[in-house]
Amino acid sequence: MGKRMGLMPDETERTFGKDAQRNNIMAAKLVTEIIKTTLGPKGMDKMLVSPTNEIIVTNDGVTILEEMQIEHPAAKMMVEIAKTQWREVGDGTTTSVMIAGKLLENSEKLLDKRIHPTIIAKGYRIAQKKVHEILNEISLKISPENWQALKEIAMTAMTGKGAEEEKEKFSDIIVSAVKKVKVNGKVDTEDIKIEKVVGEGMSNTELVEGIIIGKERISKEMPKKVENAKILVIDFPLELKTPEIDTKISITNHMELQNFLDEEEKSIKKMTEKIALTGANVLFCQKGIDDFARYLLSKEGIYATRRVSRSDIEKISRATGARIISNLNEIDSSKLGGAEVVEEFKESGEFMTYIGGTQKQKAVTILVHGGTTHVVDEIEKAILNGLFDVVSSLETGLVVPGGGAVEMEISKRLREFCRTLKGREQLAVEEFANALEFIPTTLAENAGMDPIDVLTELKQRHDAGEQNAGLNLFTNKVENVLTSKIIEPAKIKFQAINSATDVATMILRIDDVIASKPSRKGNMNSMGSLPGYMEGLS
Repeated sequence: MGKRMGLMPDETERTFGKDAQRNNIMAAKLVTEIIKTTLGPKGMDKMLVSPTNEIIVTNDGVTILEEMQIEHPAAKMMVEIAKTQWREVGDGTTTSVMIAGKLLENSEKLLDKRIHPTIIAKGYRIAQKKVHEILNEISLKISPENWQALKEIAMTAMTGKGAEEEKEKFSDIIVSAVKKVKVNGKVDTEDIKIEKVVGEGMSNTELVEGIIIGKERISKEMPKKVENAKILVIDFPLELKTPEIDTKISITNHMELQNFLDEEEKSIKKMTEKIALTGANVLFCQKGIDDFARYLLSKEGIYATRRVSRSDIEKISRATGARIISNLNEIDSSKLGGAEVVEEFKESGEFMTYIGGTQKQKAVTILVHGGTTHVVDEIEKAILNGLFDVVSSLETGLVVPGGGAVEMEISKRLREFCRTLKGREQLAVEEFANALEFIPTTLAENAGMDPIDVLTELKQRHDAGEQNAGLNLFTNKVENVLTSKIIEPAKIKFQAINSATDVATMILRIDDVIASKPSRKGNMNSMGSLPGYMEGLS
């Protein structure tokens, strides 16, 4: 009697009740605060410096959150929203995180009124379902052959990503790429490759029919150009295997040493002979190629590259019909792929390999140019955003007005809907509507406009029936954004609402956090923190 009973180890830290809820909500709010300044065409960039002094300059939400090395468990859930949004749509990562953060922030007001978290979560689910209905009502149908509208979607997606100067050219490139790889009305983004080249200006970015990889032939003795290419793709090295454990070889005289070296050469010669017997005249290898193997391949007149990335190997296989071979014994002529030409060329001082006239699947490459590595990386992200938005629009055939217009219209209709509800869920639906207004408010704030004035004007015009009224941040005016050609795929909004609601309701329902620590000597803040932003949050 009187003896203390321990259910968990002393190193375990437990936060429960209101403290757990407030800590989780605080973490979500701080994540939102960090990335909200990147939203929209006038959003700012973040400079992220790694422990090894690698620098990333970006305003891409998912990149920022991934590189920040966030530790707080609730904040990690917010990061997952961005990853899911990127995986499913390829754009709208910042929007989804901001809506989730605002839903949780607004839930605090209801918690202060002693409304139970499950009631709030239920209200949010009701609102989510209603938002889907509203989105289906106000979304506009787009014809798959309306290429001009697709260009406008691509330009909207690239705005604010550092590509504004050339967004018209880039949108032409994106839509042309989609046209070329479209098969039976469907587009697989795996058929569109993006290759980056540091050098020249971004205006030199171009679309090339075929596949370009940033690798050169491994010997100048090999042919520079191969027509009617028979392509072999392997993912094992053309060199002797290195023992996984330390190995000692005892050699007592020079003859034994010579025999040992001869055996090595015989093994490599056997590999190259097997390749030559297939009739292959081009070889793409994911791993290394031995110097002696390089010499033998040159003698056979085979064009070879080594250490080709896995993603490039898969694209080459898909486009040419070549099977990726993992075992030397499986090599035969039936596994070869084909292309009209394989050629080495030089671009901005870098040697690259071009594969043209692919036989199995149409493939294109967007060759991105830029003055520095950071510029090229940002242009790549802008083009990816535009590409994914165009493909998403083609998949669903639905688009919505941008510039915060769709959020304002949904918010207005949600308020009308919540008046028909009974019970405390009505308050949660109203806060959901308020959370959606966070998007146009932030767009205005990031552009240096007065957010209150902008929100007031938007509400007035939407109440008057102008459902396409939104912010045109190039003129800093509230106007019909469809006329201003500011259009987004409806899929972005559907996914953002789904992800944000799912995470917000999940975090709301947590009332107990039990965190184990690795050791007493380890990091005592088991809940973790966002470095520089969330010191001691737990």
